Amino acid sequence: MTALFEPDHAGAELCPSPNFGERRNGAPIDMLLLHYTGMKTGQAAQDWLCDEHSQVSSHYIVHEDGHIVQMVREADRAWHAGKSCWAGLTDINSHSIGIEIVNGGHEFGMPDFPQEQMQSVITLCQSVVARHAIAPERVLAHSDVAPVRKVDPGEKFDWQMLAQAGVGHWVEPSPISGGRYFCLGETGQPIEALQAMLSLYGYEIDVSGKFDEATKGVVEAFQRHFRQVKIDGVADVSTIDTLHRLLKALS
Repeated sequence: MTALFEPDHAGAELCPSPNFGERRNGAPIDMLLLHYTGMKTGQAAQDWLCDEHSQVSSHYIVHEDGHIVQMVREADRAWHAGKSCWAGLTDINSHSIGIEIVNGGHEFGMPDFPQEQMQSVITLCQSVVARHAIAPERVLAHSDVAPVRKVDPGEKFDWQMLAQAGVGHWVEPSPISGGRYFCLGETGQPIEALQAMLSLYGYEIDVSGKFDEATKGVVEAFQRHFRQVKIDGVADVSTIDTLHRLLKALS
């Protein structure tokens, strides 16, 4: 049986997972990664994260009623990100705290996140960010660090509410309008400029000047986080302007 430990977040219940290790090479905790569980029930998800055969875990899981359970100490490396990359960093697990949010996700109808749950997520995120001095732009979705492969926590997650509570990087998304847009199959300098901006923000993307399937996937990931009303992988004026203003806010 995995040993108990003192919770890092006040009031969190403990359910220790055997699936963890040491953070590699003295990596600092400088990222917060949010997921949805994507399973039928919260208990099934928690059981899976604490099953040694699953080889996956997360530091926390937040249930639909707002109940917070800690499974791995923040000092330890949980196994939640999988193959992923952000700003050239590939060992996301060694640098991050992972929070699983109970939600059936796309496979189970993409339900709304209850207010009680969102409030607990916000409180937990605030405490994690404060403890580790995590920069707003390093509060990310699983889909940001693993585009195409992952889509969680999904377009229904309220990143704006999180940002209004002081967690995460956000600008009001530009409204959808007409004008020039870029999509699958196009090539040229404008595509290269788009890819360069996405790469500068942190997304893993080849700056090739070709709007390929990988580029479409990264655009979708960006929209899923920052322009949630339409997820189509098309780099329209709304998407590009929102990205430009996010980059400008970092300068």
